[in-house]
Amino acid sequence: MTRGLSRRDFLGLCGVSLSGALVLAPLAGCSAGSSSGSSTASGSKLASVRSRGRLNAGVKKDVPGYGYFDPASGTYQGMEVDLCYQVAAAIFDVDYETARANDLVSFTDVTPKTRGPLIDNDQLDIVCATYTITDARKQSWDFSTPYRTDYVGLMVKKRAQMTKISELDGKIVGVSQGATTQSLVEQMLQDNAIDATPEFLAFSGYPLIKSSLDAGNIDCFAMDRSTLSGYMNDTVELLEPDVKFGEQSYGIATKKDSDLSATVDQAVQDCDASGWLADEIDAWGLV
Repeated sequence: MTRGLSRRDFLGLCGVSLSGALVLAPLAGCSAGSSSGSSTASGSKLASVRSRGRLNAGVKKDVPGYGYFDPASGTYQGMEVDLCYQVAAAIFDVDYETARANDLVSFTDVTPKTRGPLIDNDQLDIVCATYTITDARKQSWDFSTPYRTDYVGLMVKKRAQMTKISELDGKIVGVSQGATTQSLVEQMLQDNAIDATPEFLAFSGYPLIKSSLDAGNIDCFAMDRSTLSGYMNDTVELLEPDVKFGEQSYGIATKKDSDLSATVDQAVQDCDASGWLADEIDAWGLV
């Protein structure tokens, strides 16, 4: 931390918002079949994708195992990336290997703040990016059947020697902008009658949260456990991992009332029924 600056001042210089306690901040493919939805109807999203010849998909670039951009190969990798190819296979009525070989998906990296708007303005057809399904979000977008369920975790440095969640009182917890993590942590504290009032700091990306934790500028990195697993090393640990809270069900988001939504949902259901999703979870080491 910079000499002469408080931790709060230092983070402010980095453009991170902090204000009190409340800052809102490849396996064999499953069967791919076409679904309902006219490809010729006026305003058809499905017809638009087929006419274009490629699916525009939003994924994460910084969540190893789910969506990660590998600069060495210049490619996106992860379970959600593979799932996008399964959706493309369903749309174009081909198998998974053909969808990959013919590059039928164009990937764009998204953040919790950008993923919804990019669907709304039709830059993206789907978003498959650890997007938690909530009642509020379902008012604005369609979501597929969940393809993964996770829980929130609290990552701390081992050197901090924290053993209880109550020790977060007065500490700074880093969360991702636009995510539901802060409210879930607050609800957990309330539900478990834990006398702790941490401050929350909203960051624009996961690597920045982790580097801030390593530098001692925050005390805790709160996010879905499977996301945190990509940032685990010998210097960090989960705080009270037996306390499970903030269940997160991930779904693929599409434009509200789009005829593409049924195709996407059927693709996810097929992948689940065939065991493909379970195989992908094992292959990518997701916990």
